[in-house]
Amino acid sequence: MKSPWIAAWPACALLVGYPLWWALGFGGLSAIVVAVPMAVALWRRRPLRLPPGFGWWLLFLACYAISAVMLAETPPGAYVEIGPGRFIGYTMRLLLYVSALITVLYLGNLSERELPQATLVRWMGALFITTVAGGLLGVAAPWFEFTSPVELVLPHWISDNSFVRNLIHPTAAQTQWVLGYALPRPEAPFEWANAWGGNLSVLLVWFVVGWWAYGGARRKALALGVLALAAIPVVYSLNRGLWIGLGLSVAYLAVRLRGRARVVLCGLAVCGVLVFLLTPLHNVVTNRLDKPHSNNIRAFTISSTIAAAAHSPVIGYGNTRNAEGGRRSITTGKTSWCAACGHPPMGSDGQLWHLMIAQGFSGAALYIVFFLGAIRRYWKDRSPIGLAGVLVMILVLFYMFIYDGLITPISLYLISFALLWRNSLTREVP
Repeated sequence: MKSPWIAAWPACALLVGYPLWWALGFGGLSAIVVAVPMAVALWRRRPLRLPPGFGWWLLFLACYAISAVMLAETPPGAYVEIGPGRFIGYTMRLLLYVSALITVLYLGNLSERELPQATLVRWMGALFITTVAGGLLGVAAPWFEFTSPVELVLPHWISDNSFVRNLIHPTAAQTQWVLGYALPRPEAPFEWANAWGGNLSVLLVWFVVGWWAYGGARRKALALGVLALAAIPVVYSLNRGLWIGLGLSVAYLAVRLRGRARVVLCGLAVCGVLVFLLTPLHNVVTNRLDKPHSNNIRAFTISSTIAAAAHSPVIGYGNTRNAEGGRRSITTGKTSWCAACGHPPMGSDGQLWHLMIAQGFSGAALYIVFFLGAIRRYWKDRSPIGLAGVLVMILVLFYMFIYDGLITPISLYLISFALLWRNSLTREVP
C-alpha cells in the first residue's frame, strides 16, 4: 500500500503545508501551483473518471472564458478605469477556477488505497488548526506582518496594488471600523477577514468529522480543546456571516443526526451558549449586532452590480468594475488624507454578485446549479462524510450572498465536493 504522503503529496502540500505557502507569499495562489503536478499526474492516468455534474462546471468555465471579450467595456454606472489590473485579475480568477477543477479530478482519480478518505479529511482538519492558530495570532498580535519572498521579487507596480498586496503580504489581522472605531479582525493565514471566517466554518465541518466522528477518546478530548480556543477568534472576528453560518450548521445537524449523536450535539450547543452568556464574549457580539453600518454599503454595491449586469446578462463583463459615486456622494476616490478611499467595487460583496458582473446571470446560474446538484445527488448519503459534504455545499450557497468565493474558498469548496464524490465511489467508512 502506498503512503498517502507519496501518492497524494500535492494535496498534502496544499492543505498541511499551507502555513509555508502563506509565509512565502503564495497563500491562496498555492492552489494554482500545486495544480501543475496534479495535472501531470492526471495526464499519466488517462482515461479518467469524471464526477457527476462535471459538465456544469465546464459550462461555467466556458462562460467565464467567453466573458473576456467584454473586459474593455464599461457598463452604465461604472467608473471608467481600464488598466493592467483588470486583465491580471481576470487571468488569476480563471486559473483558480481551472485549478479547482483539476484538484477535484486529481482527488477523485486517486484510489482509497492511495489516499484514504480519513487521511484527506484529517488534512482538512490540519488546515482548520492552522486557521485557529492564525485567528489567535490576529487577536493577540494584530500588528504582526512581514514582507514575503514573493513580495520582494515582484515589480512594485504589481506588489503595490491593494488587491495583490492582500494576497502576497502576510498579515495577522485586517483593521476595520466595524464598531465605529478601528478594530483588528483576524485574517491569517488567508487573504482577508471575511475569507478567514468563511474558510474556518467549512474547515470546522471536516475537523469535527476527522477528530470527533472518526476519532478515539484522546483525539476527541484534543478536539474539544481546539474548539474552545477557536471560539475566541470566532467572536472577536466580528463576522456576522460566520456566526450565522455556524448557527445554520448546528440547525442542519440537529435535523439530520439521529440518536446519541443528536444528544451530544445538543449538549455541546447548550455548553457553548452558557460559556457565551457567562463571559465577556457576549458583549462583543451585542455591540457588533447593534452597529450594522456595513449594510448600507452592501446595499449600494449590490444594487449597482445588478443594474450593471443587466446590460450584459449573458456573458457579463469578465471582471469587477468600480461603481460611479458612493452611497452618500457622487464624488469618491483617493485623496491625500484617505489613500484607502476609492470607488466601491461592484461584485465585491459576495460570490453571487461577483458572478453577475463578471459572467452575467448565466454564469451565476451555472454556479448555483453545480452545487445544488451536489446537494440533491448526495443527500441520501448519511455517513459522516456525506452529511458533512452536503452541509458544506449548503454553506457555499449561503455564503455566495455575503462572501467572495475567491481566492482560497473555491479550493476548499471543490475539495469538499471531491470528498463527497469519492465517498459515493467507495461507500466505505474510513
